[in-house]
Amino acid sequence: MEIPSHVQSVLRTLEAAGHEAWCVGGCVRDALLGRAPEDWDVTASARPEETLALFGSRAEPTGLRHGTVTVKTEKGPVEVTTYRIDGDYKDHRRPDSVTFTSSLEEDLARRDFTVNAMALSLRGELRDPFGGREDLRRGVLRCVGEPDRRFQEDALRILRGLRFAAALGLEIEAGTAAAMEAHRSLLGEIAPERIQIELVKLLAGEEAPRVLGEHPRVLGVFWPELLPMVGFDQRNIHHCYDVWIHSVTALANVPPVPELRCAALLHDVGKPSTFTLDGEGVGHFYGHAKASVALADAMLRRLRFPNEFRERVVRLVEWHDRDIPRTDKGVRRALRALGEADLRLLLALKRADNLAQAPAYRGRQAEIQEGEAILDKLLAEDACFSLRQLAVRGGDLLALGLSGPAVGEALDWLLGQVVDGALPNEREALLGGLQRRGRGEKP
Repeated sequence: MEIPSHVQSVLRTLEAAGHEAWCVGGCVRDALLGRAPEDWDVTASARPEETLALFGSRAEPTGLRHGTVTVKTEKGPVEVTTYRIDGDYKDHRRPDSVTFTSSLEEDLARRDFTVNAMALSLRGELRDPFGGREDLRRGVLRCVGEPDRRFQEDALRILRGLRFAAALGLEIEAGTAAAMEAHRSLLGEIAPERIQIELVKLLAGEEAPRVLGEHPRVLGVFWPELLPMVGFDQRNIHHCYDVWIHSVTALANVPPVPELRCAALLHDVGKPSTFTLDGEGVGHFYGHAKASVALADAMLRRLRFPNEFRERVVRLVEWHDRDIPRTDKGVRRALRALGEADLRLLLALKRADNLAQAPAYRGRQAEIQEGEAILDKLLAEDACFSLRQLAVRGGDLLALGLSGPAVGEALDWLLGQVVDGALPNEREALLGGLQRRGRGEKP
């Protein structure tokens, strides 16, 4: 494990002043796994004021109450936090007070999971009092100390634990998993923005399908709309899974793009509320896409997702059950409505949705591939599907005497004619078609 040079410099400076200093937490875990750490954090015996004095203008007091100073380096910031013992967590998120200590082991003892409670010295010494390295080797996620206490202290650790299990491919130790479920209601006291950040990282994890399949009740604390999906028998020969497992299986078959995985999870959230049985006992879900759109929009708003993220997910959910004719016109119309990026995501979602159906009904893969081939052909031909590609501009229509909203309306009409193949995307043809339209003639 090689510590980056700028982090080594911080460690050396602290040690030269007579302090202990170690890399700690996720960076040590990731290095042991052969992954490139996103950040390198340092824990030290130095008090915050000593760290500030030692690094001078390069140090910023970013969390003095909790002993954290950020040191600016040529390759990015490094957080240096004083060894500490946490006090009570009355809000189930952050300690009300901290006590600085001279013991690295006491500092490691306050951390969430054993795989995050390891420290690495400048000379490569690993301090691992709780067996985190062995847990990594065994593929186990386990709390430091008593799981009940860890999750009562900071309820967000429950969702972080699911995220680590999904991202690192770890099995959650039985006692830790039981405590997650027992204290899951405490997630209701966590800020929506914090839930959102962890949820996005969880959805992107390689093992997200397995983890979600095992812990739907945890997500149900902040998204109760998911719970009716669990165990909901679809009573239809097209489906071999209940609604929840179908959705999780669809998620497993899309790339780890956050919006796409979120759409896969929520695309059928409206099914339980639209379920009907026909006279032969077959289940149907008429209007479920519309119901799913309304629920997904509300769920994403509740967790304060950015508008662009929310709108993309809702758009994918809205279109997931629509048939796109496998013709140039059909694909051009979808391109106009969605744009290339979202149409490709939609095709990925449709492919995954079909793969999550009963084996005998997974034959739509060829149809989806055919649609994708048409899309590729149209793009290679530089087919027109957006206003910026039109061979005329607003100025051309102003010259014809149009003004105000009529210009936008005319451009939109022309685009529709080009997309449908009624007019070629050529300036003279478009202006002529517009003039004929004004006279009441066919374009």
